[in-house]
Formats: sequence, C-alpha cells, structure tokens
Amino acid sequence: MIKINNITKSFGKLRVLKGIDLIIPDNKIITIVGASGAGKSTLLHILGTLDKPDMGEILYDDVNVQELSNDKLAVFRNTNVGFVFQFHHLLSEFSALENIMIPALIKGDNRKVVEKRALQLLDKLGLSDRAHHKPNELSGGEQQRVSVARALINSPKVILADEPSGNLDTRTKNELHNLFFKLRDDFNQTFVIVTHDDNLADMSDITIHLKDGVVEKTEFN
Repeated sequence: MIKINNITKSFGKLRVLKGIDLIIPDNKIITIVGASGAGKSTLLHILGTLDKPDMGEILYDDVNVQELSNDKLAVFRNTNVGFVFQFHHLLSEFSALENIMIPALIKGDNRKVVEKRALQLLDKLGLSDRAHHKPNELSGGEQQRVSVARALINSPKVILADEPSGNLDTRTKNELHNLFFKLRDDFNQTFVIVTHDDNLADMSDITIHLKDGVVEKTEFN
C-alpha cells in the first residue's frame, strides 16, 4: 500500500497541488483523470519520486521516501517503481531485449538471469519474435509493450503510466489497456495511470478525479 499525505507542490507562484491525500492499494488499477492543468502528471512524478513535494509525505508500506538520501532514493526508485510514458523513451541503439534489461542491469542483477526474465516478458507480451529488433523497426504498439516489459523487469511495487495510450490507434490502445488488466491478474501488479481515456477510466478499479490541484472525488468502479 502507498499512502500520500497532504502533498503540495508549487512552481513559482503557481500552486499545482494543494493538499493531496490518497491511498493506493496493492494489486489494483488506479486511473487519475482531470482537465489539463489539474496536476495529474505532477502528482504522478511526485509519486514516482521523480520530483519532490513542497510539503507532505509519501509512504511505500513503511518507507517514507522523503527521508531517503538521493543515492538511496535512486536505488529505491529503480527497485520499486516502473515507468511507462506516452513516448516510450526507448534507446534507439539497443534492441527490444536490451532496452528491457537496462533497469535490472543498473540494479546489478546477473546478466544471464536478467536476459532470461526479459525473454519471458517478451513472450508474455507477444513479442518473442521482436527481441532483437531496434525501436525504429517496431510499431508504436510494439514499442509501448516493450516499455511495459522494461517497467516490469525489476518486479516493482507499482507501475506509473502517463498517458500510455495517447499516441496509439483505437485497436492498439484497447489491446494495451487489456494488457494492463492481464498483468494485474497474472503478476498481482499495481498500476497508477494518468489518462484522458474515458473507457480506461471506466474499466479501472479506482478512478481519482483531480480538479485545480485537489482530489474532487474518488470512484470505486
């Protein structure tokens, strides 16, 4: 379980988050929705420890991430948080397999063990025949599935996704959304997804509505 207590964040004179309290339960798909400028991506970045709040605390089980040094926080992030972004952020010079392996190699895991797990993830996501293809040889949907596999490689506590289907066509988008639910069920994985997609929000276990930097309402679907 992840607890967010009274998180605030400003950029200059602009107050983006104005006191956010949330509980992220394990093994659920949570969507965060709201108009542009509501604070969705800012909240996601703070939840993922990519940015720090001005006030408040984030607790991953019993770990208060605000109390970690920068070095310990980087290790914690790599081990406990997976990221999926709208634009994939795959490294063009590496194959799909190599891109997936990178977080685990940074962690210091054995290369052969990492490669075996990466190949298993590729198979799970229907990409076994794309293991040695570079990103520019993959479709948009395939690139996004590679980024999902990369997010999964360290078996993180939570996967954070920022508009992961924003650049995909309707069929590929629906396939990606269904994949999230399959991974939740197969791996007991937790997802927190910022989205403008109403269908995904309706499918999710919990929908958090942000408005002007505060939680307007929370729906349990």
